[in-house]
Amino acid sequence: MAQDTVTANVAQPDRVVKKRPETARNSVAEWAVTILLLLFGTTTLVQAFVIPTGSMEDTLLIGDHLLVDKLAYAPAGPMSKYLLPYEEPKHGDIIVFRYPADISQTFVKRVIGLPGDHLKMVERTVYRNGHPLYEPYVYHKFPYDAGRDNFPGEPYMFAEGLQAQLQRSMLDHHVVNGEVVVPPNSYFAMGDNRDNSLDSRYWGFVPRDYIIGKPLLIYWSYRASTEDLAGSSVNSLFSHFIDLGEHFFTRTRWSRTFNVIRGFPDSRLSDHALPLNPGSPTP
Repeated sequence: MAQDTVTANVAQPDRVVKKRPETARNSVAEWAVTILLLLFGTTTLVQAFVIPTGSMEDTLLIGDHLLVDKLAYAPAGPMSKYLLPYEEPKHGDIIVFRYPADISQTFVKRVIGLPGDHLKMVERTVYRNGHPLYEPYVYHKFPYDAGRDNFPGEPYMFAEGLQAQLQRSMLDHHVVNGEVVVPPNSYFAMGDNRDNSLDSRYWGFVPRDYIIGKPLLIYWSYRASTEDLAGSSVNSLFSHFIDLGEHFFTRTRWSRTFNVIRGFPDSRLSDHALPLNPGSPTP
C-alpha cells in the first residue's frame, strides 16, 4: 500500500506535466474566441459612441456615451429577414450616420423626413406633407432668426466645399412649391437643438447606406466640453484623462446612466393637443 501510494505520488506530476500544453492551448483558444466575439459584437452588433456637441440637446447631452444597435437598420438577407427584427428608419427615430460632407465623421440626428415627404419650416414650425408637427423634443435656446428658422430659403452663407455642393443640389433639384421633397433612399435629419444644429438644412439628405444604426441606451454620461471630447491632439487627450481622474464621480451624470433612448412616434400636430409651451423641455 505504501509503495502504491508512493508510485501514485511519483506518477502524478508526470500526468500534470503532460496536460499543461493542452491546458495552455485551451486557454489561448478560449481567449481567442472571446476576443473574436467581442470584435464581432462591437463591429457588427453594437458599437459605442460619444456625443461631442450640443446639436441634440436636451435629448442627448455633450458627454453622453451611447451603445448603438447596428442591426436595427441593417439590410435584410433572404433568410435573416425572417429571424432578425430589421426595420426601416421611421419618423421621429434617432439615428447615427456618416456625415455626407465628410464620411470620416459620425453624426446623430432625428429623422424628420422619409423618402417622398414634402417638408418646410415656417417660423420654427416644421410642416410635413401639409401637416404641422408636434415636436416636444425640440429646444430653442436663441432668439428667432428668419434666415435660420424658415426653410427652404437662401443657401447657408458659410457652407463651403462638399457641404455647399450638397446643399445647393438639394435646393436646386429637390424643392417643389416651396417645399423640399426627400428623394428615394434618402432621409432628412434634424437636431433637436434647432438653433445650433448642423443638419439636413445645411448639407442635404442622408443616404440610406450612410445610416449606421439606432442608439439603444446611454451607458455613461460625463460632463465635459466639446474640446475635450472632440480634440485629437495629445495635449487634449491627456488633459481629458487628468480631468477624468480628478472629477469622475462628481461630473458623472449618474441619473442618465443606463437611460434607454427612444424615438418619438409620428408627430403630426393635428393628431395631438397643442402644447402649452412648444419650446419648453419635457420631463
